[in-house]
Amino acid sequence: MTDESFVDGRSEGAKAQQAAVDAALRGAVIAGVNPDQSPRVLQEAARFAALLGVPLAVVHVDVTRFVTYEDPDGYVHSAPVDINVQAGEGELEAVRRDAETHLVNSPVTWEVRQLVGDPALAIKHFADKIDAQLIVVGTRKRGFGESVRQFFTGSVAARLSHRQHRPILVVPQGELLHDHEDFPEVEA
Repeated sequence: MTDESFVDGRSEGAKAQQAAVDAALRGAVIAGVNPDQSPRVLQEAARFAALLGVPLAVVHVDVTRFVTYEDPDGYVHSAPVDINVQAGEGELEAVRRDAETHLVNSPVTWEVRQLVGDPALAIKHFADKIDAQLIVVGTRKRGFGESVRQFFTGSVAARLSHRQHRPILVVPQGELLHDHEDFPEVEA
């Protein structure tokens, strides 16, 4: 048994350590990433972090969980939408591996963080918390499944652009549309 007191399942030491990490990320560039997406998103985010002389916060949003409440100290309590919480944990590990692989030669310091809930709102809230200078996200990949998903959830970049004041860099990924192609639409 240790001498540390625990509040809401977290020790005071753990809370202090998290506050120190958040303070170290103050003014960072945020890269919103998903597992197995184009490495360009991470690489561009790292390039801008280096240009600005700030750290890089690599964030993944677990959409299988939602925020139940937030403590005054900023700790977010969440609950799973589904009983299978391993999916979100597996995605976080994949994001961590991708960051380690693609940022190995990067001169910037970086931290991987998992957020929960609606991606645009979670990234906005985190950007406010660390006073981020820039948010970097990737476009969605082409395909019917992605078009359906975007129809129901909307573009994270577009939703971010209407909910906060920071600049957003949208990095193209996947196969690009040709000039003569229309954007794939979902029939209702």
